[in-house]
Amino acid sequence: MAAMAAPVATRAMLFPLYALNVEVARAPWVTQEAMIAEMRLQWWRDALQEIAEGPTVRRHEVVTPLSRVLSPHLAAMLDEYVAVRRWDIYRDPFEDEAHFDAYIDHSGGTLMVVSAQMLGAAEESVLRDFGYAMAVANWFRAIPDLEARGRIPLLDGTREGVRMLSHKALERLQRARSARSQVSAQARPALYAGWQAEWVLRKVADQPERVAAGQLAQGEVRRRLSLMRIAATGRW
Repeated sequence: MAAMAAPVATRAMLFPLYALNVEVARAPWVTQEAMIAEMRLQWWRDALQEIAEGPTVRRHEVVTPLSRVLSPHLAAMLDEYVAVRRWDIYRDPFEDEAHFDAYIDHSGGTLMVVSAQMLGAAEESVLRDFGYAMAVANWFRAIPDLEARGRIPLLDGTREGVRMLSHKALERLQRARSARSQVSAQARPALYAGWQAEWVLRKVADQPERVAAGQLAQGEVRRRLSLMRIAATGRW
């Protein structure tokens, strides 16, 4: 939906990257064999290395169009984005706050940096703040499923721990918004992907129990209208 809200020419750049995101995100979950999951992630790292280093890139329904829109620098940056998904394969909890933040930053944050800088000029620190907030909001929505699959998604799953994480993400969202001028108009459509982040984070801050209950989905009308507003005004 966020990609379709972007200008037509921009969609052709965003769709291959979002297709990569789908493939990488699902790779650890399509098999119960850790070695096979590791091999799937390594396949994507190798493909991105080919885009970064050239001259030959494997023919693939996602890799081929991606190679046409990614610069070598951004392709190389995506290596950390794939590598961090190894956490999804295993059942070990996060070691500490730094480990959790690195996972969020290298997944959601790096994807936001690449998607925006692929389109136009944008300050990386602003994108990482926004990407962190978006990724935490998405993480909250995924927690019931992660727990059902035997994962331990939070360092502190208490009511207060969940609230504190939502506040931290909201602070980074506000910090990103205070520096809107550092994201060019050309790069702005990449940030449409985080259009639901503030709503989710504020709901969690007010009622942390919504996370475990899986009650973080917007109504269809609100969801569409909020995206239309951001696309129309450009104020992410």
